[in-house]
Amino acid sequence: MHYQLYYWPFIQGRGEYVRLALEDVGAGYTDVARGRGGTGAMMKMMEGQKGTPPFAPPFLKAGRLVIGQTANILLYLGVRHGLAPKAEAGKLWVHQLQLTIADFVVEIHDTHHPLGPSLYYEDQKAPARKRTDEFWKSRVPKYLGYFEDLVHANGGAFVTGRRATYADLSLFQIVAGLRYAFPKRMAGFEKRVPRLIALHDRVAERPNIKAYLASKRRIPFNEDGIFRRYRPLDL
Repeated sequence: MHYQLYYWPFIQGRGEYVRLALEDVGAGYTDVARGRGGTGAMMKMMEGQKGTPPFAPPFLKAGRLVIGQTANILLYLGVRHGLAPKAEAGKLWVHQLQLTIADFVVEIHDTHHPLGPSLYYEDQKAPARKRTDEFWKSRVPKYLGYFEDLVHANGGAFVTGRRATYADLSLFQIVAGLRYAFPKRMAGFEKRVPRLIALHDRVAERPNIKAYLASKRRIPFNEDGIFRRYRPLDL
């Protein structure tokens, strides 16, 4: 199966969680919007009135299937490529973890856009600072502490035990993104989640992930994506 991934071509965003899974398993895929005419093709698919048109990217074309929503795409890819348990209970558990990660991603985005994405960061600096302070006071400990406890409770190298799942790849991206957006705050917090940091490091050393991170396919973090570095928010 050669997949077609549709996502914005200049940011990591939510599409990066899918890219990490595809790269880790060595799946053949085309990042469609990064090619000539690809963004137009992506928009045309979203404007379709027949079949199962996606609401927004990312979405994945797998044969005749068109699958939208990051967690839904990963649910599809996970069992087929060994990044999730095959048993129903295990498969749903990893999916549940990914949905929790998706909730956290929304909260990360809202640190710099608490009043909504239609306004520029410069139009909401004071609310962003207030939201970011609360985010680091209560939300980061709640989310990252939850995953830290799971790694500890399962006694393995990864969040569900000894085998990596797509949830582990996504947690790698969360740690990497927070390090980019909030280098000072994250440096001070990491001692509270040592197992999660070790999980990040193990994922980074997986052969296909390591090669991907060193390649041009890995779009650098930037201030158009979910993780944005604004110095006044990282004091």
